[in-house]
Amino acid sequence: MTGLIDSHCHLDHFSDEEMPGLLDRAREAGLDGMVTIGTRLSHQQVQKALTRHARPDLSIWCAIGTHPDHVMEEGVPQAEEIVALADAPEVVAIGESGLDYFHGAPEVRPTQHASFRAHIHAARLSGLPLVIHARQADEDVAEILRDETETRGAFPFLLHCFASGPELARTTLDLGGYVSFSGLVTFPKTQDLRDIAEQVPLDRILVETDSPFLAPVPKRGKRNEPGYTALTASVVAQLHGLDDEAFAETTTTNFHRLFTKAH
Repeated sequence: MTGLIDSHCHLDHFSDEEMPGLLDRAREAGLDGMVTIGTRLSHQQVQKALTRHARPDLSIWCAIGTHPDHVMEEGVPQAEEIVALADAPEVVAIGESGLDYFHGAPEVRPTQHASFRAHIHAARLSGLPLVIHARQADEDVAEILRDETETRGAFPFLLHCFASGPELARTTLDLGGYVSFSGLVTFPKTQDLRDIAEQVPLDRILVETDSPFLAPVPKRGKRNEPGYTALTASVVAQLHGLDDEAFAETTTTNFHRLFTKAH
């Protein structure tokens, strides 16, 4: 049986002492692997070190980059710098990067835009997928994605923890991107997200936890962890009329098609 992949988690929020139990529970829930995501490029060594917790029965990869919430402290990186730091077997993606207008004041937006474009360029240069964060910035995320693709060429990308509207979903799909759903899709008041998840083609869907945040129902309010990917996956599987095993096989195939360096 093909196991699930948690395409987006933050293992740096868990202690070394917590990791063995967390990984045991992930395997029991049917996971084959997970990607721990960077939020500060200056901390890229932390993400790389976390992959050493991998086991023969459970893969751990990482992504490196700077989250839009941290661009003012981190500064705008050079794409070539990101590419050089990503030249390690455990690094399978760039990010997370993108735009966040919920936390970011208007004067921060130009720096977020510049950082986002630098990460896009790094994804294009390296061939690694870009993990994109979008919060209350749908129009500008879509505009940058279209502009970068039309003027400089296509690049692989994933809209993670999708919480946007149908227009950004359509733009993502039109440009060849993938969409990942988190525990948000299980919440009672997110029928709009379930409607979008139902419309996303099966060959473009991934699942994630974004742990330790956004634990899915029935774990909502608790600390999220990679094993809970199975709860989200089951909900999205039902939307597409698939059983859990078939959906796991589909999303894991999608994961490896996008994250080509993960093996």
